[in-house]
Amino acid sequence: MKLSDNTVQVLKNFSTINQNLKIGIGNTLATMSAMKNIVAQATVEETFERDVAIYDLNEFLASMSLFDKPELDFHEDFLVMWEGDKLQYFYSDPSVVTTVTKEISMPSIDVTFTLSSEELSNITKAAAVIGAPDMILENGSLKVTDKKNSTANHYSKDVSVENQSGSEYGFWFKVENLKLMPGTYEVSVSSKKISHFKNINADLEYFIALEPESYYG
Repeated sequence: MKLSDNTVQVLKNFSTINQNLKIGIGNTLATMSAMKNIVAQATVEETFERDVAIYDLNEFLASMSLFDKPELDFHEDFLVMWEGDKLQYFYSDPSVVTTVTKEISMPSIDVTFTLSSEELSNITKAAAVIGAPDMILENGSLKVTDKKNSTANHYSKDVSVENQSGSEYGFWFKVENLKLMPGTYEVSVSSKKISHFKNINADLEYFIALEPESYYG
């Protein structure tokens, strides 16, 4: 098996959420952060025929980078990467790898909006430039700021929001939790303090917990 460029990019993105990963039988990859406040799931081109536990995903990806486009042969306890030369890579004990054990579903949805690829890039870039750790969706605006500092620099962008009941709202996110692959997302937010980011061009989604200060109504 050779991994597609898209699958490699998914793995690189997942490594920013959690350093370890369990690949299950089939074509779905899923990961969860150590704090359990981010869950990501993607359907990929490849179909895996056995469970594979990887303790250090960055190390795994670095090993793959020793080759141009390696073939991967999966064995019971290890896999072999080869492209002329060979590298034998042993699986981790599954018990020490974080695993998504149940399917995540959204509760009742209160607010929805579309976040374009450009808007996502601009908001995350602005947060990095001004050192803003927080983002709030409030009354049709996305703003990155420091919620602990009333005089903090902030950057805001208007978005077209569909509000189910018309209630006032303020949904807080940690910027560090917005570990999204580039793209345009349909975003759903629930007053139960969870959000769902669904990529419109790929079978890729993220569930991200909101901060306790969030409110609706």
